[in-house]
Amino acid sequence: MSTKAVIGRVVIYLILAMGALIMLVPFVWMLSTSLQTAHQVNIRPPIWIPIPAQWGNYSRILDFAPHFPRSFVNNLVVASIGTILELTTAILAAFAFSRLRFWGRDILFYILLATMMVPGEIMLIPNFLTIVRFEWLDTYRALIMPWAASILSIFLLRQFFLAIPEQLSYAAKVDGCRDFRFLWSIMVPLARPALVTIALLAVISSWNAFMWPLIVTNSPSMRTLPLALALFRGEAGTFFELLMAASVVVVLPMIILFIFMQKHIVAGVSRSGLKG
Repeated sequence: MSTKAVIGRVVIYLILAMGALIMLVPFVWMLSTSLQTAHQVNIRPPIWIPIPAQWGNYSRILDFAPHFPRSFVNNLVVASIGTILELTTAILAAFAFSRLRFWGRDILFYILLATMMVPGEIMLIPNFLTIVRFEWLDTYRALIMPWAASILSIFLLRQFFLAIPEQLSYAAKVDGCRDFRFLWSIMVPLARPALVTIALLAVISSWNAFMWPLIVTNSPSMRTLPLALALFRGEAGTFFELLMAASVVVVLPMIILFIFMQKHIVAGVSRSGLKG
């Protein structure tokens, strides 16, 4: 490798390292602040490693927000059921748009893709009126149904299905395998990287949702974590160490999930674009 190439690679790595550091500093500061006392929070320059660590701040969250554990459970329920529904609808729709032959298939798919250009805020009022008419307001159904389908998930999985050789389908039909069995026995196992990617993106999107739960929930028992955190800011007042402790509880599960599954996300997105 030439000297010019080595220098170029070093510069790229330095830029990436600086970008990573800039993005990590807020999370490190949040974790550090959550373990400090009220006095240490106001010290300048800031304390990055508090000694001793105030782990009791996490239990004090319940003093100001007794419904916080219920909000955590609500997030788990909404994220898990919504992800299962999204995977199911994405698998069935992607198979139909990639393998089945019917009139208007491509036109319908392009129309669905076009809906991705519509801002989600425009659909808030129609969706809210639908929820009210179904009498789902302040229920799990109102929180879950918006995550039951995703055009982006359908698109990613369709691209992955198109990359699977058609010869597998022909061979399966020769052996008497119907479309539904071929889908679940052959295509779904082969599409595991794309399915993992879709599931992770669905979990992260559902977990971090704020606007929709704010609109369709009224009672404290139905709040999700982002909404509970926003309300906790007013309940905890100027106790920034408690606010940061609550923020860690909200953010940490998704950080851990992404750290362990980031390779699957990259592999699924890259392999989903092999064929269009």
